[in-house]
Amino acid sequence: MTADGGTEPTLWKIHGERLVDDTRRLQLSIASVELPDGVQFEQYVLRMPKAAMMIVLDDKQDNVLMLWRHRFIIDRWVWELPGGYVDPDEDPSVTAAREVEEETGWRPRNVKPLVSLQPSVGTTDAENLLFVSDGADYIGEPEDINEAERIDWVPLASIRQRIEAGEIVGAASLVGLLHVLAFGTG
Repeated sequence: MTADGGTEPTLWKIHGERLVDDTRRLQLSIASVELPDGVQFEQYVLRMPKAAMMIVLDDKQDNVLMLWRHRFIIDRWVWELPGGYVDPDEDPSVTAAREVEEETGWRPRNVKPLVSLQPSVGTTDAENLLFVSDGADYIGEPEDINEAERIDWVPLASIRQRIEAGEIVGAASLVGLLHVLAFGTG
């Protein structure tokens, strides 16, 4: 039933789901699915813990704190926002702030929710929660030396060019940065 009381003729039916693998960072299963026209098939389903990322802007809101890192799965160097998986029973805003500190050595001055996204809804449940901070204070070298080759304040004015050059490809980074460019932080 839809919100207006109508039917949902395009709703897929799930006849069952069997677990293939279950680890701390993902759960992989195969779902038996039936389309509205009666076609049945099996679909891989990947479920991952929530992740929290943060857009940290400098005091003038001209630059964003980013990590330059290699992603071995796609074998590319890319700019990304700091962030990570939300620990069980941890508030996602706390996760986002903690990850910024650990990965960059900067402490966000404030944490405000920005947007939530699902980067690959056709096969994956992997909610990404984005937060924003206006300003940060340097507290020292990053705790986690494995996260980034370089940490830098990247000019917001260069984001479109970096996207076009393929330097920013991660869904959460793209959505967060484009959201701030289009709508600001308010």
